[in-house]
Amino acid sequence: MPEVADPPRGFPADEFEARTKRAQALMAGQGLGAILLTTEAELRYFSGFLTQFWQSPTRPWFLVVPAEGKPVAVIPTIGAECMGRTWVEDIRTWPSPSPDDDGTSLLAGTLMDLMGSSDRIGLAMGPETHLRMPLNQFAALKERLPGKLWCDATGILRGLRMVKSEREIGKIAHVCGIVSGVFEDLPEILHLGMTEQEIFRRFKLECLSRGVDDVAYLVGGAGPGGYGDIISPPGSRRTEAGDVLMLDSGAVFDGYYCDFDRNYAFGSAGDAARYAYEVLYEATEAGLAAAQAGNRACDLFNAMQGVLDKAQDQSLAEEGAAASGGEVGRMGHGLGMQLTEGPSNTAWDRTELVPGMVMTLEPGFAFAPGKMMVQEENLVIREEGPLLLTRRAPPSLPLIG
Repeated sequence: MPEVADPPRGFPADEFEARTKRAQALMAGQGLGAILLTTEAELRYFSGFLTQFWQSPTRPWFLVVPAEGKPVAVIPTIGAECMGRTWVEDIRTWPSPSPDDDGTSLLAGTLMDLMGSSDRIGLAMGPETHLRMPLNQFAALKERLPGKLWCDATGILRGLRMVKSEREIGKIAHVCGIVSGVFEDLPEILHLGMTEQEIFRRFKLECLSRGVDDVAYLVGGAGPGGYGDIISPPGSRRTEAGDVLMLDSGAVFDGYYCDFDRNYAFGSAGDAARYAYEVLYEATEAGLAAAQAGNRACDLFNAMQGVLDKAQDQSLAEEGAAASGGEVGRMGHGLGMQLTEGPSNTAWDRTELVPGMVMTLEPGFAFAPGKMMVQEENLVIREEGPLLLTRRAPPSLPLIG
């Protein structure tokens, strides 16, 4: 296997400067004096602060984006050196954990310093956001800032992060390429009789050996003629001839994810599984055709759902099978610093597709009682049309052994 050079780690300061200036232009439109950031992805987006320390819930972390100038970090002392290697210069720290005042007074003072006469503070409040600080601490913060209005900044943050820079796209393309190679070689790596646990372990080791930083997310399943559950931990059952296997991987390179899956059959595949695979391949093709700048996320959903509806009608007419498009809620989503980002490929999401958006296409098909199948690809929206970041799955269900 030829070696592929890694893209440069991190970003130069001009990447963060551009992000901050775009945010500040949008903040001016809403009259915000500052935006308070509390979650890993938001802090990293504006600062470059990359650490596994977020796995611990003990300490809160804050970054303030002011109306003018560079972001200011308000963080536990243990993170000062790591933050000091980013483009952020103003780093205010306190020894944490400190239950009586875990950075609350320092953060309140920082907001007062940076906001001047403004009375509006932005905070992510909408869908797919959370407040990564204790509610009691947030209540205490508001008490220290009387007269300040807390405003929903979800639209600003979501809109910025949905459209990736070329440097971001390069990192996602890189991890997609590595994992595509692992999936392509999997029929020679796995063998009949392996347990799901052994398969998952081998897949992760293969990805790591080829250059991903982590396989932070791996789900899937295997079963006779198909699988019915794709989110449970791997089991100890040994694979048998006729089993269908699916692996869905969220591997990471330099803080950016891929998110796609592949299906295989051990030995041979039944007619129903082969048919479901071909239906999903056709649905993904329809999604790719609809992934045009100027279309909307709902157009991707409708294109894929149309193929699934046609297949369901044909199955009912020919065999009386209980085939359906499934009820998972969406057929793909945005992708980047998090495994799933906005927008969602649903019937109701009218987010316009613009160049630079990285998306997944993920149709699912319930083709028999207790049996389902999903397929997923990653792409970037371009002016001239969609560009796949994953290497396309084969048009027919591949075999192992």
